[in-house]
This record gives sequence, C-alpha cells and structure tokens, in this order.
Amino acid sequence: MAAAIAIGTAAQLLFAWRLTTPHKLVFDEVHYVPAARTLASLAAPVNIEHPLLGKTIIALGILLFGDGPLGWRFFSSVAATGAVVGVFAILWVTFGRLRPAVIGSLLAILNFTVLIQARIAMLDGFMAAFVVAAVATLGWSMRGVGPQVWRRWLGGSVLLGLAVGTKWTAAPYVAFAACGYLLLRRRRPDRWPGLHPIAAPAILGVASIATYFATFAPAFFYRTDPITLATLIPYQLDMYHQQIQVLPPHTYQSAWYSWPLDLRPIWYLYEPVDGAQRGILMIGNPVVMWGGLVAVLACLWGWARHRSTSLGVVAWLWIASVAMWAIIPKSLGFFYYYYLSSIWLTVAIAAAVYRFGRGRLRYLDEAAVTLAAMLFVHFYPILTAVALPGPGSFQRWMWFSTWP
Repeated sequence: MAAAIAIGTAAQLLFAWRLTTPHKLVFDEVHYVPAARTLASLAAPVNIEHPLLGKTIIALGILLFGDGPLGWRFFSSVAATGAVVGVFAILWVTFGRLRPAVIGSLLAILNFTVLIQARIAMLDGFMAAFVVAAVATLGWSMRGVGPQVWRRWLGGSVLLGLAVGTKWTAAPYVAFAACGYLLLRRRRPDRWPGLHPIAAPAILGVASIATYFATFAPAFFYRTDPITLATLIPYQLDMYHQQIQVLPPHTYQSAWYSWPLDLRPIWYLYEPVDGAQRGILMIGNPVVMWGGLVAVLACLWGWARHRSTSLGVVAWLWIASVAMWAIIPKSLGFFYYYYLSSIWLTVAIAAAVYRFGRGRLRYLDEAAVTLAAMLFVHFYPILTAVALPGPGSFQRWMWFSTWP
C-alpha cells in the first residue's frame, strides 16, 4: 500500500539521519558490538547470556558497512522502520481502515523509544521488530482463504522463532499467540478457516522452536569451542544460568510496574564526545506513554461493554507484555525492557480513538499526533546526541526529579 511505503520511507530517513553520531560505542553497544565482531570472525563463543541472531545482524552490518557507527547501527534503523510498518499492518488488518493505521504508525515514529532504539546497536530493536511483524502476520492469516491461512500462520510462527532467537523475552509471545488463537477461534469458529485448533498451536510450536535453533547455525563453525548437536541443549542451560544470575545494583535500575509511568528513563550517553557535550536519554514520549494508558483502559471498557474482540486483543496485548515481567526471573529491571510495550501503546491509542473518536472527540487522533510531534521536536536534541551548550544543558528537559 502506498501509505505504508510512504510512512516506512519517512521513518527510515528520520532514523538514519546522523546515525553515525556519536562515533563511539553507546551504552550496551559496549557488549553487543564486540560480541558481533567476534561472531563475524567466527572466533569463539561470547556474550552467551543471549541467543545469536541479534548479534549476527549487527555482525552483518559490520561486514557490509565496516566496523564503525554505520555498520554497528544500520540494521537497528531498519528494524525500527519495520516496527513502524508493522504497527500500520496490525491496525490495517484489525480494522481494515487507513486512518487508524496511519495514526498508529505516526505515533510509533514519534514515540521517542522507537527513535532511540533505531540509533543504537542493541538486541531489543530486532526482537521487537520480529514480534510486531509476527503479530501482523498471524492476524493477517485470520483473513486468508485456503492455503493462505496456513502459509501466513507458518510465516508468523517463523517470525516469533526469530524473535526468540534474538532475545528470550520474546518467548512469552509464542504462548500469547497460541492462547489468543484458541480463545478467538472458540468465539468465532469462522476465523482462520481450515486451520484446525490442534494444528495451529502445533505449527506455532514446531516452527518457532525449529527456527529458534536454526539461528544458532553460526556457532557450529566457531574456531574455538564450536557448538555441536550434542552440546546445543546444554548451551541453552548455560544461557539460562547467565540470565538468572544475581547482579549488583545499578544506577538506572527500576521496577517493572514503574515503567508505564515513564518515571525512570536511562541516560544512554551524557558526556563530551565528537567535540561537544551530547546526550541520549532513553525515555518515552509523554503523549504516547500516558495517553496510551488511557487508551488501554478505553479498549478494556469497549471489550467489556460492547464485546469488541479487536479492542480486547489490543488491550490484553499491552497488559500481557507488562505483566510478564512480574514472572520473568531477572534480578534487575531497566526501562528499556518496556520498549515493545511502548509500541503496543501506539496501537492502543489508534484503536481507542478509531472506536470512540466521535462527536467532540472526532479530532482527538490529530490532536494526539500534533502534540506528540511538538514534544518530539522539543526533546529531539537529547534523544539523538545533538551538540549541547554545556554539561548542565540537560536541565532544560527534566520535568521530574527522577529523570536526571
């Protein structure tokens, strides 16, 4: 569709502008870029607490564009663009209308978190892009006919496998997809025609697991300590033990229940670099972060009062994405774990306004985009490492005492 192509092109141009600034490793790039370098040379296992795919993608960027900022971050910008287009696709598949799809994807662009993760070589951007694409594809399969249903369902399952192969925090979405299918199919047996309730979860499980293990292919060719079929499962146990280790307190740690309120952002960078004082603050756009919470409540109300399945799915997608952090055994939490949830908020806002934006509220979506754009422009300097006048410049953007 022309609108999706136009929005995707605009997003990519925005995300890639000044992508190489700063010219030094930022925040967790200090872990993932060296790991990608090692992976590109197939030297030995490194950074084993996470699967390989995200680091493989970063390594591909290094091989294509060189071992510098462009190589480190290029595919992160592409992943963010994919997430934006994925939001468009989810809303188009859900409502079959252009307006909510455009509104949601524009809010995704303007939500600071997407811009920031587009410009840093971290795993979360790739994981989120695969999950968003998977949700769109699985939803698209519901509208298929004949073999289309099976092919699209299989495609979505593979995308979830790729997401888990990037970061384990995508694994709950496989269960979410299976539960969502069974609940929706029970309510509306005409959905996913020809895809049996036993076959769908089986395809989802087998395809996602097979894809996940396939992402470890490069590790079989390490010059030192290569993985073998016999050590592939024990390697997963080693990863698990790395994931659950107890870590010392961190300056920017925060509890999962604080993330929706945008209370404890993270300075990915704040120091003199490239000849000037520069900063990158990982924070959400208040319009999306706080307005999204209202939208989730509106979607829940629409689901409970009007039995709107679409609104219910949108609301529970966000709720599940946050609630899972109460179960995941991590000793420390950080605001950037909320990245994927912040994307679901843009879907919730577009869905709620589409459903309830009538009468006096008919321009609410335009108002949301306009206000989000104004804040985007205002905060842009400390989202993208623009040169600042001096070390105390950050105070201009600090609304609360917990933000510095």
